Amino acid sequence: MKVTRLSDARPRPRRVAVGTFDGVHLGHREVIRGADTVLTFDPHPTTVIRPGAAPKLLTDPGRKAQLIASLGVAELVVIEFDAAFAARSAQEFVGDVLVGALGATHVSVGENFRFGHRARGDAALLEADDRFETRVVQLLEIDGEVVSSSHIRGLVLGGAIEYAGQLLGDPFTLSGEVIHGDERGRELGYPTANLVPDPRYVTPAHGVYAARATTAAGETVPAAVSIGVRPTFVTGRGELIEAYLLDFSGDLYGSQLEIAFLKRLRGEKRFDSVDALVAQMALDVEDARSVYGRART
Repeated sequence: MKVTRLSDARPRPRRVAVGTFDGVHLGHREVIRGADTVLTFDPHPTTVIRPGAAPKLLTDPGRKAQLIASLGVAELVVIEFDAAFAARSAQEFVGDVLVGALGATHVSVGENFRFGHRARGDAALLEADDRFETRVVQLLEIDGEVVSSSHIRGLVLGGAIEYAGQLLGDPFTLSGEVIHGDERGRELGYPTANLVPDPRYVTPAHGVYAARATTAAGETVPAAVSIGVRPTFVTGRGELIEAYLLDFSGDLYGSQLEIAFLKRLRGEKRFDSVDALVAQMALDVEDARSVYGRART
């Protein structure tokens, strides 16, 4: 998939899906269906328009691009969203961006999509424009709830990682650089790759998870992942993501690690002894291996 900044785009007949698409969940995928081009925004518009209300995101730009590419889209066009762009009227967005810059022949949006200065543009404005065909996709409901990025954020924050993955269409995934920790896991027989949560993105609730880990070299292995503050020990450290990669040996320090969360195994707890913690870790590892195996079948 080609990734293009809006300023570098050249008009051609395009079938364009437009949206923020944080998470690229099942509802987003219906909007994108049939499009050869996806038009999105970076950063998230709320970070510019109402910084104090900006949500923690489900996907970083790289993950979003990866998911959109998996849907068969040929081109991702990224609007570098800033105050000047936010000041454009809805009519300017249609005329200058959709028609002028992209040459859209078809435009697909969700029914709640808003655009232009003060969000005055909506699906009805697009439908009234005869320079392109407009497809308006109704909000998707599952189990009586609208599938939305905000709803899925709440699920992830609450630890309902399996259900979040069902609504996303793929496991919730995060990535980061592996850092040096206290090496306590190594002392206990379970060396971990440690990531510091990025405050811009959603981190699952504290607890232990079965996961799929993918190294920068492309090796994918099962993992048991702990998120929290390690209450059994007094470390003085903040929240940390600790991933024990099963059936793996190698130096990951300084490299990128991707973690796809499959199931929450248990909540975070304080153990009365190190021996009790190690015994529980052994059970967690076997549970993680079992979950990973079922996910592959």
